[in-house]
Amino acid sequence: MNAVIIAVLVMIGLSLMRIHVVIALITGAMAGGLAAGFSITETIEIFTGGLDSNVTVALSYAMLGAFAVGISYTGLPNLMVKAAIKIVGREGEARKKTLTKVLLLFIITIIASFSQNLVPVHIAFIPIFIPPLLKVFNELRMDRRAAATALTFGLKAPYILIPAGYGLIFHDIVATNMEESGMQVEMAMIPQALMLPVAGMLLGLLVAIFVTYRKERNYEDVELTAAEESDQYDYTGAGIAVGLLAIIVVLYSQLMTDSMIFGALTGLIILYLYFGYLHVRKKLSISQSEQLLTNGMKMLAFIGFVMIAAGGFAEVIRETGHVDLLVEATSGWIGNNHGLAAILMLIIGLFITMGIGSSFATIPIIAAIYVPLAAAIGLSPMATIALIGTAGALGDAGSPASDSTLGPSAGLNADSQHNHIWDTCVPTFLHFNIPLIIFGWIAAMIL
Repeated sequence: MNAVIIAVLVMIGLSLMRIHVVIALITGAMAGGLAAGFSITETIEIFTGGLDSNVTVALSYAMLGAFAVGISYTGLPNLMVKAAIKIVGREGEARKKTLTKVLLLFIITIIASFSQNLVPVHIAFIPIFIPPLLKVFNELRMDRRAAATALTFGLKAPYILIPAGYGLIFHDIVATNMEESGMQVEMAMIPQALMLPVAGMLLGLLVAIFVTYRKERNYEDVELTAAEESDQYDYTGAGIAVGLLAIIVVLYSQLMTDSMIFGALTGLIILYLYFGYLHVRKKLSISQSEQLLTNGMKMLAFIGFVMIAAGGFAEVIRETGHVDLLVEATSGWIGNNHGLAAILMLIIGLFITMGIGSSFATIPIIAAIYVPLAAAIGLSPMATIALIGTAGALGDAGSPASDSTLGPSAGLNADSQHNHIWDTCVPTFLHFNIPLIIFGWIAAMIL
């Protein structure tokens, strides 16, 4: 069997068995390397060589976690929660609660969408925005799988469709790699070609909210450590102002420098000054502030370790050379059958992206192979764009190693009641990857 398929199946299978995703990634990489003919030592060396590719991202998430928990001490998240609970009402009727749940899910989707294009901070907003809302979710008895689906939609669909922020980067990668592979396309063609696949994702979101996860689900009201400690402090308007200022500075710094690390650092500096003020007023000791930020780093350390392991896994997949073999073998079955070609290309894209965990990193790999293959069987440039864009997006949702699933899990699991695989990866896989395959295939057939 193809080493890529073996590696991905082992990784997914172990993850579904609730084996820790880092262990699953390492084991999958070893299985793929051995299947490709590498020795154990060679596989380990290749895996280790790929670990540094995501170290910057891991450090960024750790600092964002510290910033997110630090913000809780300004009183801003508590204010958000109290306002939301006041709007919902503890004695609200069933209909009111249902409408509020739907409204809240759409607000989450819009904010997540803004994080890709309007204010491109990606998942940086999640550890700040989501944990304080968990009490509201519990009050509404909201199924957090619906919230995970809403967040992942907002983290993916906008950059696939809209050429701004991360979307501009994604579209430029598609156009550039298609041109380098011998097919000239205009940037304006990409949103047109990907409109139908994104419509499939929207349909999946609506099904998740109104059908699959519309029933109530009970969660325990578990106090977060930061919230428990913060209740003893007497916050004033100054704390709220500091919280708002820190968030604005983080977003501005990140936009100006294109660095999550520097953005989080500027916010932490502001919070340290505020902690110094609390220390002078004997409301927070130095050791408490240090423990606070350490706990915040621990909150997103999970994402960091997964992203680092995913870098090694992706390096092993690339080094096997079996991505090319997979597509070459597939091309022999296709002939001139456009329908069969499209579905096989999409399924291959699903396997590759599930393993690599990034749409952006997948596009250069599949474009080099898909463009000549599409040209050989007579697919139009628009149809080729639809296949490449959809194949790149496939697997990002549902992948245990994707930040589009890791980010939502980190926020929704702040009280340890949300499972990364079964409550984020499986729901997003079912509601987005299946519609993407169907609507991406239709787009390739009609364009």
